[in-house]
Amino acid sequence: MSAPSSSSETEPIDSPAQSDGFIRGLAQAIGGPVGSHAVSPGTRRNRFWTAPRIIIALVCLTLAFSWVQKSPCQDGDWQKNVQYTRFCYTDVLALYYAEGLNEGKVPYRDHPVEYPVLTGYFMGALGLPIHSYGESHPGINQGKWFYNANALVLSILAVASAAVILALRRRRPWDAAIFALSPILLVTATVNWDFLAIALAMFGLYAWARKQPILAGLLLGLGGAAKLWPLFILGPLLVLGLRSRRLQAFFLALGGAVIAWLAANLPVFFAYRESWNRFFELNDTRPIDWGTLWYIGRFLDSKWNSGAAGDQGPFQWLSDHVHTLNYVTYGLTILACAAIGVLCLLAPRRPRLSQLAFLVVAAFLIFSKVWSQQYVLWLLPLIVLARPRWGAIIAWTVAEFGYFTAFYAELLGAGGKPVIPEGTFVLASSLRLITVAVLAGLVVREIWRPELDVVRSSYADDPDGGELEGTPDAPWVARLRQAFRLRGPVTSS
Repeated sequence: MSAPSSSSETEPIDSPAQSDGFIRGLAQAIGGPVGSHAVSPGTRRNRFWTAPRIIIALVCLTLAFSWVQKSPCQDGDWQKNVQYTRFCYTDVLALYYAEGLNEGKVPYRDHPVEYPVLTGYFMGALGLPIHSYGESHPGINQGKWFYNANALVLSILAVASAAVILALRRRRPWDAAIFALSPILLVTATVNWDFLAIALAMFGLYAWARKQPILAGLLLGLGGAAKLWPLFILGPLLVLGLRSRRLQAFFLALGGAVIAWLAANLPVFFAYRESWNRFFELNDTRPIDWGTLWYIGRFLDSKWNSGAAGDQGPFQWLSDHVHTLNYVTYGLTILACAAIGVLCLLAPRRPRLSQLAFLVVAAFLIFSKVWSQQYVLWLLPLIVLARPRWGAIIAWTVAEFGYFTAFYAELLGAGGKPVIPEGTFVLASSLRLITVAVLAGLVVREIWRPELDVVRSSYADDPDGGELEGTPDAPWVARLRQAFRLRGPVTSS
């Protein structure tokens, strides 16, 4: 990846104080946006603090504060629910003991890990050396060392993800500030190992944008071997390839993804089949999780039904029939993805890859029966690339932060002493769900009305498009729109 810091010398840079209504309004407090006759600091070639360097520094600062925020939990002495009262719980530390890493157990061989294999490899690669060192140095706190080693590597991956955003948006570097300054990053960066998959997915998007579809597929496949969701990006690549008659690039990416996923999975699949199955069995049998659409529905059902046999609402019934619920969630997600595909084919202009990727991942989360608190990280870089408008993202962030605090209150209440009414938690969950749906709706609106897309004001076509950038649509796209009596020209650039 070439250094993004040099982009300001050759490409026009977007100014959020002029292009973003929310930031323009805030700028009035300090005198308004920079005028058209002002001297741009970016014109000084010897200036150190360029926009990309400022963004990287802000990411590092946010991650440093994140480490401080989690510091009360690092010693593992979680007495009096300190992990909840200080909002510092992290799976990383808890699973060092729960997965047997503190006893030197090799993931999958000695203990069935609940995550896809690349995450298990990652856990073992850091945990087993720390356990070995702790055996010869009994004075160290192995759990604390493990957490800090993971926090360091995950933070590096988060910085790398910000660098990819900058590389993909050289003309709009300040978009990455949405990621760098996000409270979401502050409170969830090291809750779990999600940044492993996020970084791989982001590098995959960058490779695709650089017209390297095989490498993009390899990276997305590895991301899918860490968390499944990066594989969902292959769907948008397929429909964009169909619309542009460039399916060869998609099949190259698909082949790379299959090879990478199989290379990561097959050793464990053949050697430790039961351990490999653990992730899939857990997801198959897992009940309705807190804060999901189904959890909200079950709460509402309980207001009108007792929950007893014969007096159950639909969500209560699904809660008692998890396998049926699985099919319902899969079906709704597939229908949502099909609708996104139709939108892609009928839109007056070929949508941008990041727009479709955000919609697919958001649809998966909205209809999923599991929505862990750190899953919000999946959406953060994608929404920055898909719709970098501060106002709606800040509203979503507030809702996510409200859910975060309500979630920890609910965890405290699980001990038998309620901290907040159940209705308050359901309200926080609903606001999170609604704001994600609103973001998705705004992205759909800008796909249908591409003149509203601020990224297109800086680029002639999709900066993430790779082999598809600037290519004309297939002739049948215009005929399809005519069949649906849609007006307006079909354009791809």
